[in-house]
Amino acid sequence: LVATKIWTRSVAEARRQLEAQLEFFGGRVDLEQVHNLVGWREHLEHLEWLEEERAAGRMGFLGATHYAASVFDELEEVMRSGRIDAIQVPYNPLERDAERRILPLAAELDLGVIAMRPLGGGSLARRFDASELLKWTLADERVHVAIPATSSPAHAQSNTAAGAAPWPSPEERQALVSLALR
Repeated sequence: LVATKIWTRSVAEARRQLEAQLEFFGGRVDLEQVHNLVGWREHLEHLEWLEEERAAGRMGFLGATHYAASVFDELEEVMRSGRIDAIQVPYNPLERDAERRILPLAAELDLGVIAMRPLGGGSLARRFDASELLKWTLADERVHVAIPATSSPAHAQSNTAAGAAPWPSPEERQALVSLALR
């Protein structure tokens, strides 16, 4: 799946970004996201235009991202609008704000969930096995995919292998949270 983002307040620049993405990815992206909710409220044309692009088949799904729990009220508003298909939020044993309202709402609305920073931006990976952290994130049935950042092919291969069962139990997940908080 090709997932990408538009990150600008300018509708003209957003159109340029999409055209460049479509050219690079062969005419279609599977998931186009309004990155960090930039421009969505001030320029509702972002969503209107992207919905038209989705209807035309140039993208499969439309989503929204944000990295800060302080903006989850706004993200929740976009989720409830019925205009998006997926969200991307931080989620790991130390960043669990999404568990309270965002993940339950995503499940209720049947939205796809991308968990960003499953390794805590690398800070948790220095203390725990990356595979264990990825399994912790993916064991939450509301999460559909986790996206750890890496430039290492070996890490990418290892991260991919972490996407298979067995999954940690709720007790094992809580134990990892307790260790991470120390």
